[in-house]
Amino acid sequence: MFRPAAIALTCAVFALSACGEGEEDQEVEDVGAAAPAAAEFPSAEGKTLDDVLAEATPTNETIVAPAGQVYEPGKNRFGFGVFTVAQDQITDAEVALYAAPGPDGEATGPYPAKIESLETDAAFEAATTADDPDSAKAVYVTDVEMDQPGEWRLIALIRDGEELQAARLPSVIVDDYSKIPDVGEQAPAVDTPTVDEVGDVARIDTRNPHDTMHDVNAAKTIGQKPTVLLFATPALCVSRVCGPVVDIAEQVKSELGDDASFVHMEVFENNNPNDGIRPQLKEYGLQTEPWLFVIDADGKVTTRIEGAFSVEELREAVENASS
Repeated sequence: MFRPAAIALTCAVFALSACGEGEEDQEVEDVGAAAPAAAEFPSAEGKTLDDVLAEATPTNETIVAPAGQVYEPGKNRFGFGVFTVAQDQITDAEVALYAAPGPDGEATGPYPAKIESLETDAAFEAATTADDPDSAKAVYVTDVEMDQPGEWRLIALIRDGEELQAARLPSVIVDDYSKIPDVGEQAPAVDTPTVDEVGDVARIDTRNPHDTMHDVNAAKTIGQKPTVLLFATPALCVSRVCGPVVDIAEQVKSELGDDASFVHMEVFENNNPNDGIRPQLKEYGLQTEPWLFVIDADGKVTTRIEGAFSVEELREAVENASS
């Protein structure tokens, strides 16, 4: 069954949005920060996760949860969100993750996380995003090494002044997701609907106002020109991530649209979750959303991201695919 969000967990642990009332007037101008130094957190060498937890104060006031579900053996881009128990987003925490295979495996880490802002210039913020008080504001990102398949358990240490607080994350499953094209692999040249074909853009776009990424069929550009292919549904995304990332793609298209084709692909047939997912997602092997694929002129994936990303991350990915 398709999971209509990148975080198909319970409402209380959505990694990038709150399901209850959010802070509508939350100040986010300063969202975004480099990762803290690893030396500010305990080493995991020779320790279990319980050993690392013993070096911090457990907290029930902060929730940390993954922003994705697809993890493969090796190094993984690991996005996550941080909340208060009242489900308000925390956008300025200093956090490092630790991971271990199974209940008794040796821990690895720390993996300090940078904070990527999901803000855009005002001109690119859609009503779909602006009118949603729970719309995601930031994503924490780090690289976590998970070198074998199976269950991996994770904890987060959060620095609060001189104190370290500890929170457990939901476990993740590391598995083979070979149906999803990975970096270095050929991207399927799927046919994507265009405005010229369907007439009414509302049939293929739930954003308000509609975005400008429906004028090119991905099948006509993949393998011919660098391509940004974004699977997302701004009005129907449970995680509240899709609206911001489509806004982000619109902004980067305004800057780099001559260097790459930008294609936004909606998720559900007839824009109705009850009608199932569109065939383009099935061809890419996707069971969650949003997903970003940046593809070079040879048709090979150069960047793959499940979940949220910032303007800076997408800009860098397009420049890399175009170089």
